[in-house]
Amino acid sequence: MGVLDKLELLKDMVQEAVDKGATTVEDVHRTIAEIPIEQMERNGLLDADEAQEKRDLHHKTVGTVYDAIRSINRQVGEMASEMFEAVEDGKHVSDVMDEKEK
Repeated sequence: MGVLDKLELLKDMVQEAVDKGATTVEDVHRTIAEIPIEQMERNGLLDADEAQEKRDLHHKTVGTVYDAIRSINRQVGEMASEMFEAVEDGKHVSDVMDEKEK
């Protein structure tokens, strides 16, 4: 396996770790946000509809943030793959030119 293939594999592993990490942190973020909403509902500061409205708004906002993180992660991964391809193409062209010089 060549260096560029190893770099591509490493990039894929990092990209997957970032994606899974963002999803895990999003789940934790949502769970933590439930605590004050549940407390306010239990203490009569929010009725069930208001509590659900707050949950929905929070989850939508959090989802948007973590979707953006995952999207940026994908875009960076695609850009890195394109760079690896360009280096690989350049190496091939250089090899062909070197062969013609012989």
